[in-house]
Amino acid sequence: MNEQLNSNSKDIKSKRTIRSFVLRQGRLTKGQEQALSNLWPIYGIEYTPNLAVEFNPKESVILEIGFGMGASLVEMAKNAPNKNFLGIEVHKPGVGACLMAIDENKLSNLKVMCHDAIEVLENMIQNNSLDKVQIFFPDPWHKARHNKRRIIQPNFVELILQKLKTGGVLHLATDWQNYAEHMLEVLNQAEGFVNLSPTGEYIPRPEDRPITKFEKRGQNLGHGVWDLQFIKK
Repeated sequence: MNEQLNSNSKDIKSKRTIRSFVLRQGRLTKGQEQALSNLWPIYGIEYTPNLAVEFNPKESVILEIGFGMGASLVEMAKNAPNKNFLGIEVHKPGVGACLMAIDENKLSNLKVMCHDAIEVLENMIQNNSLDKVQIFFPDPWHKARHNKRRIIQPNFVELILQKLKTGGVLHLATDWQNYAEHMLEVLNQAEGFVNLSPTGEYIPRPEDRPITKFEKRGQNLGHGVWDLQFIKK
């Protein structure tokens, strides 16, 4: 991935007042702290409004929003060296852990950012530039009064649609059935997307989405997982 920046992108001001995440101040391990200092200049991309991240147009680009500690994202990048990956996460311990894993695996096809994903999309990702956007196990905000904080909302889905190429895919996964139903409802109402599920609902977990330790623990407790994939027509 070429992380050089292009100053020709448009200035789009965010009007959001409700954030879809809480910036938890997790404690950094010594290794994570060193990774943020030493590896960020190699694998990190600074948030710079009005400057667009440049991607090689001949290679697929996959964006993951909210990669947690980065284990599954690193595995996906490792398994698909011919594809470029960009991960966005706001929690520094997770970013530090991901940087360590990238360096350990000597990956040249994965870069990371530490910033609000919606602002990155608005101000640094060009329209029609992404082959895939994936969001796995976002905060469900399960209390009814907090549902408005869920990242999967009509305006956000419309923003994703703008950034995807024609034929690009939005892949979502959640272990909260109520959130899965919410995701399905929002995407079914989004013009420009077509559900890839033959039943018009959910799909089995694709082989290219690794099962995380968190997901395995949930499965052992009998928790369900719902995957959705919609394609930009």
